[in-house]
This record gives sequence, structure tokens and C-alpha cells, in this order.
Amino acid sequence: MSTLDVPDVDRRSLPLYEAGSVDVPYVIDGMDESIQRNTFWEEHSHPTHELIWNTQGASSLTVGSRTWTITPSVGLWIPAGVRHTAWTPAGTWYRTAMFSVQTTVPIADEPVAVDVTDLLRLLLDRLVEPGLHAASRATTEAMVLDVLAPSPHELLTHVPASELLAPIVAAVDADVRAAGTLDEWAARLGVSARTITRQFQAETGLGFSRWVAASRIQRAIVLLTEGERIDDVAAAVGFRSASAFGTAFRRVTGSSPGRFRAQ
Repeated sequence: MSTLDVPDVDRRSLPLYEAGSVDVPYVIDGMDESIQRNTFWEEHSHPTHELIWNTQGASSLTVGSRTWTITPSVGLWIPAGVRHTAWTPAGTWYRTAMFSVQTTVPIADEPVAVDVTDLLRLLLDRLVEPGLHAASRATTEAMVLDVLAPSPHELLTHVPASELLAPIVAAVDADVRAAGTLDEWAARLGVSARTITRQFQAETGLGFSRWVAASRIQRAIVLLTEGERIDDVAAAVGFRSASAFGTAFRRVTGSSPGRFRAQ
């Protein structure tokens, strides 16, 4: 089911800003919010760079055809001016840190995942402490900028946009457990399996099976952050065994399901 088809959705609208169009009086500033209702953020952009991560739950952010999953351990860097939408399920507690364009060298010119390590989290927590002395703030901000770096493990899927692959995308979105096989889709669409594979590679950089597995893992991450048992999560997203789920999970995230949930 598409997130926009979920009942009781709070739709929020924010402005579109160009990078640096607002001169902010800070180097790094932060905010957080506990989301009580399923919330969809319509397309918007910020005049500042943004780092977003969660204290609780899993959410997603989309730029064009790319959708990242955001968790307490893997956040996302969004350069200033980049248009994006976001989905935050009820129960999510998200946090953001906004970085001045005038005083911050971006870690990347495109959105990239960031490992929210214990050190980075502690430094960002310190910046929101009341009464922090100016010299201490400057030192802490410098340390944040020093440790902030792209992660090698992006929780990312590319959504293909071609007419050929649209039925596959819709089926996986409706029920990730019932994705079907490559040969089944080739017969259903009246094309060769090689044609489907080539189209997936061209649009997503992954073959059919790897793309379906990545989609399943993104759904699994949401369930893991909700505290579901690993065996139950594996079954819920269409894996026949916990070991097969663990192998696919490590390939996508670089971590085992148990270790990921414990972070």
C-alpha cells in the first residue's frame, strides 16, 4: 500500500527555498518532534543543509526516484535547496540539525546516508543544551563537522519510472511478500526475463532480485525498529527463512538484523 493511501494522514506543506536564500544566525541549529499521526511532508526544500535522523522509529525521505529509510542509527544529509518529500509514521520521533550554508562545507553535493554514531549523537545533544557557552558551542560545532561523513551503507531504493516496470513496482508496494519471480513477470508482461533485468539495471543499478530484496529490507527495517521479532519480520517481508533474511539484510545494511535493532 502506498503511504499516501494510508488512512488518517496529516499532510504538511513547507516552502521551497533556494540554497542560502535565508541568512541564518547560527552554524548548527536543531529541533525534534514526536509524530502522533502518520505524516506526509509535501515537496519542500531548505535554505540550509539538513541532517535528519530518528530517536525512535523509522521514516523515509524521497528525492526524485530515490527513497532513503531513516532510523536511529542511519540518518540522511540533505544539501540546501534539494527538493524532497518525507513520510513519518505515527510513533516516529525525529530530529534534525540545520547547517548554515555560509559557514559549513557540505559533506556531499547530493543526499547521502550518515551513520549516527554514539559520538555524533552526543555532540549533537550537547548543542541543544540550554546555556551552552559560546566557546563550548564553537568547539562542539567544529567536532560535529569533523566527524560528520557519508556512510558506506545507504538504506536506499531507486523506484523505476518506466511503463514496463510499473506493474512490478505497484505489486511490491502493495505487498512486498508477493513480489513474484522474474520468470513469472516476464510471462505476465510478455517480454523476456533479460529485458526486465536490463531495464531494472538501467533505472536502479540493480537486477530484479536484488531490487526486490532491497525493497523487502527497507520494509523489514521499519518492523525491526518497532520491536518485532526477527523471525516474524523475515516472514512478514517474504523471506523463507531467518538465515536467508539475515544474508540479504547484511548485504544491504552491512549489519545483522539483531545488531541493527540493538543500535
